[in-house]
Amino acid sequence: MENEAVSKNFIEQIIDKDLAEGHCKTVHTRFPPEPNGYLHIGHAKSILLNYGLAQEYNGLFNMRFDDTNPTKERSEFVESIKEDIKWLGADWGDRLFFASNYFDQMYEAAVKLIKKGKAYVSDLSAEEMREYRGTLKEPGKEDPSAGRSVEENLELFEAMKDGKYADGEKVLRARIDMASPNMNMRDPVIYRVAHMTHQNTGDKWCIYPMYDFAHPIEDAIEGITHSICTLEFEDHRPLYDWVVRELEYENPPKQIEFAKLYLTNVVTGKRYIKKLVEEHIVDGWDDPRLVSIAALRRRGFTPESIKMFVELCGVSKANSSVDYAMLEYCIREDLKLKRSRVMAVLDPIRVIIDNYPEDQIEYFDVVNNMENEALGSRKVPFARELYIDREDFMEEPPRKYFRMFPGNEVRLMHAYFVKCNSFVKDENGKVTEIHCTYDPESRGGNSPDGRKVKGTIHWVAAPTAVKAEVRLYENIVDEELGVYNEDGSLNLNPNSLNVLKECYVEPSLADAKGYDSFQFVRQGYFCVDAKDSKEDALVFNRIVSLKSSYKLPAQQ
Repeated sequence: MENEAVSKNFIEQIIDKDLAEGHCKTVHTRFPPEPNGYLHIGHAKSILLNYGLAQEYNGLFNMRFDDTNPTKERSEFVESIKEDIKWLGADWGDRLFFASNYFDQMYEAAVKLIKKGKAYVSDLSAEEMREYRGTLKEPGKEDPSAGRSVEENLELFEAMKDGKYADGEKVLRARIDMASPNMNMRDPVIYRVAHMTHQNTGDKWCIYPMYDFAHPIEDAIEGITHSICTLEFEDHRPLYDWVVRELEYENPPKQIEFAKLYLTNVVTGKRYIKKLVEEHIVDGWDDPRLVSIAALRRRGFTPESIKMFVELCGVSKANSSVDYAMLEYCIREDLKLKRSRVMAVLDPIRVIIDNYPEDQIEYFDVVNNMENEALGSRKVPFARELYIDREDFMEEPPRKYFRMFPGNEVRLMHAYFVKCNSFVKDENGKVTEIHCTYDPESRGGNSPDGRKVKGTIHWVAAPTAVKAEVRLYENIVDEELGVYNEDGSLNLNPNSLNVLKECYVEPSLADAKGYDSFQFVRQGYFCVDAKDSKEDALVFNRIVSLKSSYKLPAQQ
């Protein structure tokens, strides 16, 4: 039992203590995104943490959209977020909520604070409010409107609701402490006028609650026991607690903060991604070069790989950065025993086996994954004409080059030994055709006389090959020069996408559908692009290469 307690993270330890002391009888968590963009890899940590805790303690998990700011929110984002969370396996059951569904209750909560003398309507402009707020070293000054009577504040607040003021003309402020060392407690704005159409409530409201006021109310209404958020909200916790205390909620929720997940050399900022999308540098929020959850899914990452990554990152109070290579390690680990290993030629050069019967097609039984027999086997066609990768042939090879070159014998994977005899070039000096002879006695890739062949290369039979487009991705920003330029703009990598139009894959992939993934022998893991791939025009995204320099940190 002692070991079990030690292995728990600090949030689990707090929950154990709360359950033992009767703060709550069960655990109820939530994931509350604002629908103003697509979720990214950092959000996956929050989703899986909140859902995982609910599962661990046999509690409940809510999905709630914090849609209190109509200026940036769209239905497209709502739908994409729902899809992402379902894909990650976080099941909210029948508990899908919108903060905007509580606007009536939030309005009544604001009225309650006014009646208690804890909120007032202010006439200060945003600039004046900044001046009155003070600094980290100097206390703020009291708002000239702070002395208004309860009756006057109620009347003004109702007039705000009825649309009698322009945007920014009036705000409702909580009356707390203008001398507080915590800037968030210096009479924060809790309602503002905004004549905007809301994606959920339409034009019903022209005043909207601020996040710091709305969020604790949402948690309290839903019966959330532990409001788990990232460290930037730590300084906001006194305001969170003030709101639930002043509104006299029973069994108030407890806010707990944890460190965000920072991934090195990636772009997660919504304004940057929005600009990339609008300027058509990427083809949408789900472009496989991004680390939005939708982009990772389209590229071919799996929910299991994301979960493994989040678990390896752990839960702590200290901010730290994680190398993108660790995410790549996780997808390799997840796929290596689950996916078939097939042959694909990305930069084809034609090979003709001169002594092989012209119209013959024969089939080889090939195991789909040598490390997992349960994946079975498939039949791979072989013919007189094949495609091999251009890098597997050299006219004048260096020492220790064991692949195809004039006079050398190589093994065609799973098939035969072949010897390169000659080649043909075009008018530009580019090799277009290689001529070989094969040894019929070496069927299956083994020599009956025991001779050694050092080079083994993959291939695809030309008559049955399926043409495909393959997209090779690199980081969208230049890792050596850093993510951002001095002026704050993104330092884009001009080689972030390399599109290969003339590729060939085995016929076993002809019926592959969106998100199907495979290991291309010697090339990496690839996934059918769910957005652009068609039945008669396959498109594959490289998920990750086979080689990795990443090593898991030693276990303590």
